[in-house]
Amino acid sequence: MRLLPQLVATVMTNSSPGSAALLDRQATTKRYPQARVIVLDDDVNTFQHVVDCLRRIIPGVSEEKAWALANRIDGQGSAEVWCGPLEQAELYHQQLTAEGLTMAPLERC
Repeated sequence: MRLLPQLVATVMTNSSPGSAALLDRQATTKRYPQARVIVLDDDVNTFQHVVDCLRRIIPGVSEEKAWALANRIDGQGSAEVWCGPLEQAELYHQQLTAEGLTMAPLERC
């Protein structure tokens, strides 16, 4: 997993209750939102179709891992196939949906 830059916000606070002229800076760090991509079991898609889609769309998914995920989807009703930055999760979710896979709504990690 690669590290992503974090967003930094500056918050201005009063240094004393009666003084509006002096402000202190407090830096706060916020992590970029993360999301899970979850594929649901259905009676429409074949194992091979699910495996092919996972291998083609989700980076780094080998054939062995794709088959393991397809078996988990079938056996447990769903499987998390990817977790990471929200924008990428939205893209993978959209692409898997376009291929006909049954998807759970994105969940924040």
